Amino acid sequence: MTARQPNQPGLINWIKLITLGIIWGASFMAVSVALNDMGPMSIAAVRILIGALSVLALIRVMGISLPSLSSGEGRIIWLAAAGMGFFSNALPFTLLSWGQTYVNSGFAGVCMAIVPLFVLPLSHVFVPEERMTFRRTLGFSVGFVGVLVLIGLDAFASAGTDFESLARIACLAASLCYAIGAIITRLCPQVNMLSLSAAALICGSVMIVPVALWQEGVPSLPTTTPLLAILYLGIFPTAVAQILLVQVARSAGPSFLATVNYQVPVWSVIFGALLLSEAVPPQLFAALALILGGLLLSRQPSRTTV
Repeated sequence: MTARQPNQPGLINWIKLITLGIIWGASFMAVSVALNDMGPMSIAAVRILIGALSVLALIRVMGISLPSLSSGEGRIIWLAAAGMGFFSNALPFTLLSWGQTYVNSGFAGVCMAIVPLFVLPLSHVFVPEERMTFRRTLGFSVGFVGVLVLIGLDAFASAGTDFESLARIACLAASLCYAIGAIITRLCPQVNMLSLSAAALICGSVMIVPVALWQEGVPSLPTTTPLLAILYLGIFPTAVAQILLVQVARSAGPSFLATVNYQVPVWSVIFGALLLSEAVPPQLFAALALILGGLLLSRQPSRTTV
């Protein structure tokens, strides 16, 4: 008799994963535009606040309540939401926004592709059904090679800016934050996913808004294009993405969710070509083949005889 490996993602989760890749792929461009009128911490704070208000309004319309604080399990859920708000939103958004003021976007893209490599050992330790296998490790490695082929060695070239070394560390730290956030999301007790998403964004807002006001003061109203970029960041890569990542992490596992970061650099290049008339690198299709091959290889079901 054969036993199927748990957490096979299914078509719906694949669609959600691709959607996340598209949404996050455009976020680097939006952050770059928003930085013209706002500081990095203010961008992080405003986008999380917009995201929190958007998801909170949604659950109110749907008649869904926030997790209760009156029970022990409810308090554990809020503790998990606080961890998600910090590691999946407040800290990485701030680190990436600040890092992009000193390093090129290619390096930031490579750092996002490192997220699955952080998730793999963390899942092996903390999530019993996400044990590291040879096939999964090989698939992740092939996907990462594809990202390196896409970005090229120019991603590691010095931009000649102050604080560049610290900015590179900040981008790497953001990758680790996303990995930790994915594990916390999976380990949270059973709860309505929209409710958990709202709680996480509320916690993230409470953490980042006072710090941003302390560090950068009340931001001025941005001009039209940066304002549109900030609205995009708040609604799509924050609110919508928070809902999707909770659903995918809970139903398909953090390792599957982490593979979205292999897509992000590809979509960044595509959006740059379509919207900013940037040249498409000749290695795009070879890189895309490696990335998709790695994704499929890492998700092939293994069967064990019992």
